Amino acid sequence: MAKVNIPTFKLNNGLEMPALGYGTWLGLDEKNVFNIQDAPKLVEALSYAIDIGYRHIDTAHLYRVEPEIGQVVKRKITEGVVKREDLFITTKVWQHNHREADVEKSLRASLKRLDMDYVDLVLIHWPMSISSDGVDEKIDYLKTYRGLEAALRAGLTRAIGVSNFNLQQMSRLLDNCNVIPATNQIEYQRGIATIPKSLTKSRILENASIFDFELDEKDVAEIAKFDNGYRTDVPSFWQEYENYPFDKIPEPEKEIPLSLLKWKNGANLDID
Repeated sequence: MAKVNIPTFKLNNGLEMPALGYGTWLGLDEKNVFNIQDAPKLVEALSYAIDIGYRHIDTAHLYRVEPEIGQVVKRKITEGVVKREDLFITTKVWQHNHREADVEKSLRASLKRLDMDYVDLVLIHWPMSISSDGVDEKIDYLKTYRGLEAALRAGLTRAIGVSNFNLQQMSRLLDNCNVIPATNQIEYQRGIATIPKSLTKSRILENASIFDFELDEKDVAEIAKFDNGYRTDVPSFWQEYENYPFDKIPEPEKEIPLSLLKWKNGANLDID
């Protein structure tokens, strides 16, 4: 079996994070229904990814698949393929849990679903706070981040950070936090760790077979010419909510997909 050799980045707290991770978001279909039917494929694909050398797994409460990820990891540890300390596992706190006290509860629930004692990194998934009924709760993300700091002190995670924060939000957070975020997971690819997702074994291998060459400044400048400001993830149905991080568009989507408001976890969608 082919193997991949993935280098690491050193985070600001000294932790080593693999420069390429395996993404576990299965996505929504054309009717905005979550593609949970692909969970068995994810289990097979993640198993393969770990077998060939992936050590960074990116997931979230929203993704519904924390139970499956935990099962795969446990099996690979039992098989002797990997040790828990060899893996870097990230999860995220969803918008329903932005109150300071709810952050730790959310993470503990994720750990229960993952069947783990800790994760390596936990992120605020989005800066907005929205209830499961779609109500803008307008909770300051600084309060949410304080919940992450408490989870770090409690030993539930080895690092904390954010996701989908814009520059202004990051600056404000840096001015008001006790623990500097280890990461801001955003839609961007240049000298940073990346999280591609695939359920196809050949592509999983190809995605990680990229560390045998380098781009020089001329190459990077040429590639930069293709930047047209396009963003693949524009959840415009949130754009009137407080702390929405992106530019508003003229004709936003009207309703938040139900799949982003209420759900259960696991392949059978029966796990809280």
